[in-house]
Amino acid sequence: MAANTSSLGEWYVVHVLSGQENKVLESLKRRIKTEEMSDLVYDVLIPTERVSEIKRGKKTETTRKFFPGYLIINMHLIDEQKKLVDRAWYFVRDTPGVLGFAGTKDRPVAMRDSEVESLLAQMREREDKVKPKLSFEIGETVKVADGPFQNQSGVVEEIDPVRGKLRVSVTIFGRTAPVELEYWQVERG
Repeated sequence: MAANTSSLGEWYVVHVLSGQENKVLESLKRRIKTEEMSDLVYDVLIPTERVSEIKRGKKTETTRKFFPGYLIINMHLIDEQKKLVDRAWYFVRDTPGVLGFAGTKDRPVAMRDSEVESLLAQMREREDKVKPKLSFEIGETVKVADGPFQNQSGVVEEIDPVRGKLRVSVTIFGRTAPVELEYWQVERG
């Protein structure tokens, strides 16, 4: 997911059919090569993060989109005279699944540099870290889904979002004991 941060062009948000993001991304990348558009379209990204959850007692990892229904594209779309570059405009607009650019109907608005840097930094930061799909609250009852206390219920006492861990009070042999568990090891009660 290495994003090209050297800004050849500007970054634009493109609205696509929800659920079609990957298909549109692949189509654009393929067409950039076949239609020789690399002089105008430099990079196409779907901002994503990896998330984990427990399903049927097994830890699963999936990729979740930050903004379902949207891609970001680094391209040369507005020339020095502030006019649309028709070839680039129609290249993206005529891609199956593309609904349009963010901005007004006929005038796309480029993302601010600060927005681009923040988004790319989030993507880089989350590239290697798997984020839990669920968030928990202190006092919430949860069920341990993995480990030696599997199938036991407990109450969340402490949450450490940085480490992705919870301290859960579990009753063992008639006594309450605090147990440190990773987010993915518990499910909602």
